[in-house]
Amino acid sequence: MTDAPEPRNARVPDKPTVDGLEDRWGAVWTEQKTYAFDRARALSLPREQVFSIDTPPPTASGSLHVGHVFGYTHTDCMARYQRMQGKEVYYPLGWDDNGLPTERRVQNYYGVRGDHGTPYDPDFTPPLKGAEGKSVKAADQVPVSRANFIPLCEELTVEDEKTFESLFRRLGVSVDWDQTYRTIDERSRAVAQQAFLRNVERGEAYQAEAPGLWDVTFQSAVAQAELEARDYPGAFHKVSFHKPDGGTVEIETTRPELIPAAVALIAHPDDERYAALFGTTVTSPLFGVEIPVVAHQLAEPDKGAGIAMCCTFGDLTDVIWWRELQLPIRSVITRNGRIQAETPEWVAGGPGESLYAEQLATKTVHTAREAVVAALRESGDLIGEPVKTQRKANFFEKGDKPLEIVTSRQWYIRNGGRSAELRAALIARGEEIEFHPAFMRSRYANWISGLNGDWLISRQRFFGVPFPVWYPLDADGETDHERPIFAPESALPVDPASDVPEGYTAEQRGVPGGFVADPDIMDTWATSSLSPQIVSGWPVTSNAGDRNDEELFAKIFPMDMRPQGHDIIRTWLFASVVRAHYEQGSVPWTSAAINGWILDPDRKKMSKSKGNAVTPEDVLRQHSADAVRYWALAGRLGSDAAYDESQMKVGRRLAMKLLNASKFALSFGEVEGDLATQVTHPLDQSMLAGLREVVEGATKGFESWEYTRSLELTESFFWTFCDDYVELVKDRAYGGQGDVAAASARAALRIALGVQLRLLAPFLPYSTEEVWSWWQEGSVHRTTWPTADEVPTGGDPSALAAVGTALAGVRKAKSDAKLGMRAEVTAMTLTGPAAALDHVRASEGDLRAAGKVTGLSYADGETITVADVELVPPPPKA
Repeated sequence: MTDAPEPRNARVPDKPTVDGLEDRWGAVWTEQKTYAFDRARALSLPREQVFSIDTPPPTASGSLHVGHVFGYTHTDCMARYQRMQGKEVYYPLGWDDNGLPTERRVQNYYGVRGDHGTPYDPDFTPPLKGAEGKSVKAADQVPVSRANFIPLCEELTVEDEKTFESLFRRLGVSVDWDQTYRTIDERSRAVAQQAFLRNVERGEAYQAEAPGLWDVTFQSAVAQAELEARDYPGAFHKVSFHKPDGGTVEIETTRPELIPAAVALIAHPDDERYAALFGTTVTSPLFGVEIPVVAHQLAEPDKGAGIAMCCTFGDLTDVIWWRELQLPIRSVITRNGRIQAETPEWVAGGPGESLYAEQLATKTVHTAREAVVAALRESGDLIGEPVKTQRKANFFEKGDKPLEIVTSRQWYIRNGGRSAELRAALIARGEEIEFHPAFMRSRYANWISGLNGDWLISRQRFFGVPFPVWYPLDADGETDHERPIFAPESALPVDPASDVPEGYTAEQRGVPGGFVADPDIMDTWATSSLSPQIVSGWPVTSNAGDRNDEELFAKIFPMDMRPQGHDIIRTWLFASVVRAHYEQGSVPWTSAAINGWILDPDRKKMSKSKGNAVTPEDVLRQHSADAVRYWALAGRLGSDAAYDESQMKVGRRLAMKLLNASKFALSFGEVEGDLATQVTHPLDQSMLAGLREVVEGATKGFESWEYTRSLELTESFFWTFCDDYVELVKDRAYGGQGDVAAASARAALRIALGVQLRLLAPFLPYSTEEVWSWWQEGSVHRTTWPTADEVPTGGDPSALAAVGTALAGVRKAKSDAKLGMRAEVTAMTLTGPAAALDHVRASEGDLRAAGKVTGLSYADGETITVADVELVPPPPKA
């Protein structure tokens, strides 16, 4: 064997490493705009040659966690594949920087809270700058005006977004960084306001004063999609209502404090126990309010006493009963979660008037409950003692206290919650979308089928897109909600708190005969649900922003891909379908790629709010971006994945092996002439035949959105290539079996390297780019995806498997003898099927060289087995 020649290509380093590749290649990709979207080219191509991605805008509220790395890596993998298929890839990225998460972070960071009643202070300086988590209690937060609060939100989200971008760049996410947006920027506000105005004009959006879920902490309405059912400690109280004849009707309730809000007792129409009571009335304990006994199919005969107290409002079932049975509203809980101060008219003058005024008014729900229970016990209307239980209560997904149901004026978009026809239409839209994996479509359809109300889109907060609406004030200064004043589309975006409606002057704001702004903002989903329209250039009729692009919109909408988590199918995905259904009469994209959650060691979802999230910055630096991407892409779409640093170590080892194996393959200098015609050795042909199958399988995996399978196939082949093929052909490649045999090995190595680099490029972008730069011009990420046709044909994949198995047997024999791999095999018998032995004989020279075999005989057998081995230890090193 001859010594390896020095590499002729000076770009191959002496000691390749994955360390530092992110900084090196990140700078190159930025400078050369490797992933820039070419609008002119896109407009010139057929639609199927443009691939557009509606990327999730992460919430700019603190730090990212490894769950973000997981999802965005999956998206990036598909973007890179489509780019290598020759498509013009439109891959923008946005920041979801408005809404409650941002406000909460600002409150804790600066020690402030927005307050509508606080005047603007032009010289305001926040008391803190840099507090984290929940270190600042709500009671200690300084109230500031909306005008002082919003600039703090703007300031902090911009800084957070810079940090997010830095991390995504290090991860190797191949977005076009010239195509970013913010959900609070001028264009996003104009798009959201224009879509809303058109929804109103077509009757798809409306305002109503109605009962709805309310978070007393955040002082805002909450939509059905934002609910989270949690266990909450409570107790069943058996309470007597009184019949006119002196008898009683016993009910069970977990919320006795709502007895003053009772409007009916309700039982199932088929429940014979209460059939005689239907159409009669009873009076409530303590307060003596007369209420009817009625029937409704939602009453549960086998739950508690089988007859329920309906109050306005204790839960969502109460709302249904109130609406369908046309019951009165007798609300006692206010927006701050306390019992209203003024004694209600239906209680005034009754036996409970003093109880209400002295022990309930202005009290918290908990305190009022204790007072009512004590009074029931004293009056004899409490039967037995309360029985403790764990009940399910609705929480805002970001809240800490159970939601209440209060009556308020809100904006809604119709979403099928009250229309079977619209529900059917939206479910049908889901059939137009390819879900990956396919079973996720059922989650979409099931969510729609379970809706019980329209989409509440207004929030009583500060940092968000304001409704482009004012209201006239009458002569007494009362707001006339029946005659809203809508901004013209040409004026968008507007801020009604500072802008003035047509026909009025600024001096008329808030005075009788003048006007007042709608005080609410849109739910953050009401903006981000329009992300396909925002990023694709949907023309707004105003001049807001510089991204209006009717030509681009016509080319890429509906978009090709919506990547997202399965937990927001009910919010982001569904809401986006609703908006496109109304505005464009289509779906917003043709495919939805749904990733799972990242789980901690206890199999719980990782999240910042739960305190179990791992921040990715240190992980990326410790293991490398390619290693972290490898871990992420080992998890299939739709499946939850465990956070596993051992997988990252495997990924780092794979990237390092790629560098080192590539260095060997390139160590022979340039290979002149047509590579395919130089591949004449059966082992080389066999390896390439296997590679051809891998190309076909990997391509099929991507086309079916099963790119994890593509990685598995490519990685498996690569390790066989390194551990078996490379070891077998080393001697021959160095010239140990003559020039023709060497040329075959060197050409095969070059072909295999070029193909495998491209197969691995979507998964390991840094290490593949590094190797590509050693021997090719341009970027591997801008070259073409390999096809089976470019891999020479004629070989038998089983040949490499047979010779590789024989080599493995030789290695095992040496290991069993506790000898190194340099030990000489002076005799051995290789048994196996005739066809397999023929493959080995054809490549015997490679086996002998790789295994240091000097004595070899063959025998028939069922499997390839190495037997009767005689070994000579290697001579000691000098």
